[in-house]
Amino acid sequence: MTNAIGRRRTLAGLRAGLGAGLGAALGAPAIARADGLPSSRVTLVVPFPPGASTDVTMRVMADRLSQMWGQPVLVDNKGGGNGIIAAEAVKNAKPDGYTLLATSSMTHAGNPVLYDKLPYDPIADFEPVTRMSVVPMCVLVTKKLGVKTLAELTARLKAEPGKHNYGAGAISARVAGELYKMLAGVDAVYVGYKNNQLAAPDLNNGIISFMICDAGSAKMILTSGWADALAVTQTEPFPALPGVPNAVQAGMPALLFTTWSAFYAPKGTPREIVLKLNKDIIAAGTSPETLAKLEGMAGGPSFTTPEGLMDFTKSEIEAWRKVVRAANIRIE
Repeated sequence: MTNAIGRRRTLAGLRAGLGAGLGAALGAPAIARADGLPSSRVTLVVPFPPGASTDVTMRVMADRLSQMWGQPVLVDNKGGGNGIIAAEAVKNAKPDGYTLLATSSMTHAGNPVLYDKLPYDPIADFEPVTRMSVVPMCVLVTKKLGVKTLAELTARLKAEPGKHNYGAGAISARVAGELYKMLAGVDAVYVGYKNNQLAAPDLNNGIISFMICDAGSAKMILTSGWADALAVTQTEPFPALPGVPNAVQAGMPALLFTTWSAFYAPKGTPREIVLKLNKDIIAAGTSPETLAKLEGMAGGPSFTTPEGLMDFTKSEIEAWRKVVRAANIRIE
């Protein structure tokens, strides 16, 4: 009797031990069994090629997070498809906190209203972690056109309807360009590029007359001396572009449009992991080292709670929908 009981207890203990061991083995890579650091590599999937403003920002974040966690943090550039490739990859990733979408408004506000069908749902397929930044767009004009203000650009385009091209290397850039055309009552031909940086040489050569891109990309292009900046698409000055008029100063107060960056995890990522990621990303993004590297690039930190990012994402989808419908923009 005693031996039987002992055997049953021993078997029960073995089962419990095996179960715990198996659970630990299977769960070991989960970032936040939330009481410790990641135990292996973390991947930030960026829907842009190397060198794009979001990519540059996320590489700075990856370096700081790697230092904090003591683990490598890889930036995986999955450009193309207007971010669809990257978003779908993260949607299908294991929800353990080790694969995150480090993205812009393109995947989670632009695509949902520009495409009739998407292989992902920006709300249902992701766990929001935190927003990182919000930046305005900037109107750039080729020096070859000889205009120095937004009013002069508008007058030139009105005088020569359909004779000028405008470039866009991202969905946000195209929508901002169409918003400007609609508000100004001008006609210009859209020319698409894989990213805003690839449009810059054509802007320099006068193949495109103007472009409206995120302020981070604009800052890089302006450094080359290939263009002039006419306005930022917000009601306040943008510190990274000193001297550039805001929309009100430029005489077009309705030219308001921003882009942003944020982190999302695959749907089903445990709440405690999302909260740990939120805490650690905010700590990394607000550290003096990161702020110094990103000064003037990302528009300053604008972090949120996961719930704050969810609400923001929903509101941005509706804001984009209004512009896209008014300008009648569709992507097949």
